[in-house]
Amino acid sequence: MPKPYELFAALPPSVSEELFTFIHDREKPLYKATIDTLAKQRKLRPVFVERKPRTERHVWMKDVLGRKINEAVAAHLLQIWLVGAHAKLLCDFLDGLGIAHDENGTIENLPPAPTKEALTKAIDPLFEKHDPAVVAVYLQAFQALDENGWPSLAELLAEDPRLQLTAPAAA
Repeated sequence: MPKPYELFAALPPSVSEELFTFIHDREKPLYKATIDTLAKQRKLRPVFVERKPRTERHVWMKDVLGRKINEAVAAHLLQIWLVGAHAKLLCDFLDGLGIAHDENGTIENLPPAPTKEALTKAIDPLFEKHDPAVVAVYLQAFQALDENGWPSLAELLAEDPRLQLTAPAAA
């Protein structure tokens, strides 16, 4: 089961850009705090990072968030983005499984694991209604952000090529 920092390392460029743009536009204090934290950790002045062109800054942020030391920050950003920008996806997934949730697609306690068949039945329609890359990131994050996760979902994540996130090859 990948960790949140590993998910960041494997995010497709379009998805990471969407995530950072959402945080920049809708969660400015969080965006600034993230830059401050990451810059100081790398022994840089935050202004150095802030002056980079936005696309270059986002590539740098994705790279730094893809490191183990930033697991908590990566998890927090993924949660904020998914709940804030993709609540409909979260709700559609939980509705497909018959799991009660709030209007943002969040739940208090993770119920017992559904069967692989039930998961497949809930996941397949998501690819028709939502960006397939975001669906894959969401399901990977859903599994990664819970201590135990669902064994049946872990199997699907490993087996279904639509749900794979692969880090770009090192140059």
